[in-house]
Amino acid sequence: MTTLVARVAKGLMLCVLLSGTALAQELPKYSKLSGVSGNLSSVGSDTLSGMTTLWLEEFKYLYPNVNPQIQASGSSTAPPALTEGTAQFGPMSREMRSREIEAFERQYGYKPTALKVAIDAIGLFVHLDNPIEGLNFKQLDAIFSSTLRCGGAEYLQTWKQLGIETPWDERAIQIFGRNSVSGTYGYFKDKALCGGDFRRNVNEQPGSASVVQSVASSINTIGYSGIGYQVSGAKLVPIANHGEQYVLPTQVNVQSGHYPLSRFLYVYVNKDPNRALSPIEEAYIRYIYSREGQRIVQKDGYVPVSLEFAKGELAKVGLSIE
Repeated sequence: MTTLVARVAKGLMLCVLLSGTALAQELPKYSKLSGVSGNLSSVGSDTLSGMTTLWLEEFKYLYPNVNPQIQASGSSTAPPALTEGTAQFGPMSREMRSREIEAFERQYGYKPTALKVAIDAIGLFVHLDNPIEGLNFKQLDAIFSSTLRCGGAEYLQTWKQLGIETPWDERAIQIFGRNSVSGTYGYFKDKALCGGDFRRNVNEQPGSASVVQSVASSINTIGYSGIGYQVSGAKLVPIANHGEQYVLPTQVNVQSGHYPLSRFLYVYVNKDPNRALSPIEEAYIRYIYSREGQRIVQKDGYVPVSLEFAKGELAKVGLSIE
């Protein structure tokens, strides 16, 4: 059974790669703009940090006179940075909350513009040797939450309660997750815990990579993180809304919405509706929605956007596909 599951997973991951490559390939190649120079500041999500770093490294290569600066402490840091004018771009793994939009609008008289730049899935990771076949939302709530809002009758504190035998049967479940400034934290809380509260014994980590690395380091662990942060000592667990209709977070399943913990990733910008973008802002946004930019999305483990989707997002800031 284990071998069969591994073969199925391998085949599904091949579909992931083929799907992502096809989506990125349909987008136009990037065309350099003239007169692009100056500082480019990005403040926000840790989940998008790898992707943002790769984007800006390539952008710097294309435009040597650009000075990129990245701060990736969590999605909650993006709205104040945009509002205070200390960043031009605010990557976020969630939508801005009403109070964050209102603070920005009080400052500028218009709302910030949300650009959907990729599709992500939150994955549940366990140690590579853990034989568990899948988890549903009721079980996730009973593992991570202190409130049992998803219909569970008891808290799950040992692997034995999930039917896992030696050497897991008497081991307490050690739990890892993100900290409260993370958009991943907020999304998982709302979706997987039905809006309930986390347990006090969740080991909160400052970054997605550290969650998965912590899971890989001990046999009795479980943690949630963006799927793009998989390491060799940990594996993804298929998830079901209820029952045992488990779904792997492949790009096909994420793009179709079949995987229950998928979401858009955003880059927020301060776009005055009565003014055009600056040259550096236009050049960077065009790069994100180019073939090269979306290949980086796929390379970093996320799902690229399609050509038609990119057209709609670019139109939000007065741009079109060239």
